Amino acid sequence: MDKEKIILGIDPGTTIMGFGLIRVRNKKMEFMQLNELDLKKYSDHYLKLKLIFERTIELIDTHYPDEIAIEAPFYGKNVQSMLKLGRAQGVAMAAGLSRQIPITEYLPKKIKMAITGNGNASKEQVAKMLQSLLDLKTLPKNLDATDGLAAAVCHFYNSGKVTVGKSYSGWESFVKQNPKKIS
Repeated sequence: MDKEKIILGIDPGTTIMGFGLIRVRNKKMEFMQLNELDLKKYSDHYLKLKLIFERTIELIDTHYPDEIAIEAPFYGKNVQSMLKLGRAQGVAMAAGLSRQIPITEYLPKKIKMAITGNGNASKEQVAKMLQSLLDLKTLPKNLDATDGLAAAVCHFYNSGKVTVGKSYSGWESFVKQNPKKIS
């Protein structure tokens, strides 16, 4: 009998952090939850980072995920936006690492490809495919939650494959793989 596994998927953001959870039993995934942390009403960037960390810890302590899949920041033209997004991702990763949960990053194109077969799919296409795959009754108004769920499903589809992206099992692993990020 296969061991049950829970995967937490996170789409980090400083306006909205989307997240979703799936349970894997006997090599089949089942939907657990999807939601978002709405940060629009806060103007203090550091408060937003604190809330992202606390919500991620709360999700971990409530659902006990075995693994975390997180959407990696994509490269854009606005450096300030990328910096803020990178911080949001780092804070969510730090929460998982503080609880010794393995983390894998996936590029947005890889997530879209895993869900729809098209790396350039729209958020709506990804959400509709997830609705079909996981038999979701309704979709949320904001699709950041389905983006978080998509990261978890992408991780499920890539489990057992050799190249899944950057993976960290704890702080030591992160430091070893990123010596230039440590001063």
